[in-house]
Amino acid sequence: MNVKIFSKNNCMQCNMVKRFLSENNIVFEEVNIDNQPDAVDWLKSQGYQSVPVITSDAKTVVGFRPDQLKQLAC
Repeated sequence: MNVKIFSKNNCMQCNMVKRFLSENNIVFEEVNIDNQPDAVDWLKSQGYQSVPVITSDAKTVVGFRPDQLKQLAC
């Protein structure tokens, strides 16, 4: 499964999501919007106004939602 997390520096929820994914052995790619500002345009075009946004082939999760993040491990 292709999991991607859109995050930014000094974001507590972003750090919690990354820790959760790592602890549950879910491989992910991080896109830091502070380092890759082009990603902000994509997020806005999709209707997102805050990070973290976690996308996968199956679903999208906004914020730190362990119940939904666990489904990414399937």
